Amino acid sequence: MLKTIYNKVKDFKKRYPMTISWRLKAHCKVAAEHVNDDEEVLYAFAAQKLPSVFNITSTYVIVITDKRILLAQKRLIFGYFYYTITPDMFNDLTIKMGLFWGKVVIDTVKETVTLTFISKAALREIETVISKYMMQEKRQYESELTDEEHNRLKAELKNISKNGEN
Repeated sequence: MLKTIYNKVKDFKKRYPMTISWRLKAHCKVAAEHVNDDEEVLYAFAAQKLPSVFNITSTYVIVITDKRILLAQKRLIFGYFYYTITPDMFNDLTIKMGLFWGKVVIDTVKETVTLTFISKAALREIETVISKYMMQEKRQYESELTDEEHNRLKAELKNISKNGEN
């Protein structure tokens, strides 16, 4: 699982090199520890998880699986931080674009997660992936989604992860 997550994050960084992130392999390792065997990784990217524009040392790897969104950070000396957002906890998504970088704000029932220092060019792709994923999962909770639609969307998100949004 580590290789899959790390390759998706590396692909993201190649497409959007202006995104500020550090120590990606260490963060991917933490995320890989928490992805269950029955989960499939659909998309992954890196960003800073703090609302402050003065802190660029809080890189997280964000992994979207077919069941939830995971945020993972390996601490510098020991330990790590790990968060998960399940579709039932998701409320809203906000995209903010600045002069050089953008922000993605994920509003959940419990808290607001702010991901910063993301390349402006990547914002549309991230918004598309998270929005499509959450709409699919919310529909699935209400039993409106067929297996064919579910599989088609999973394939589409994997394609975006590999090739970017066209």
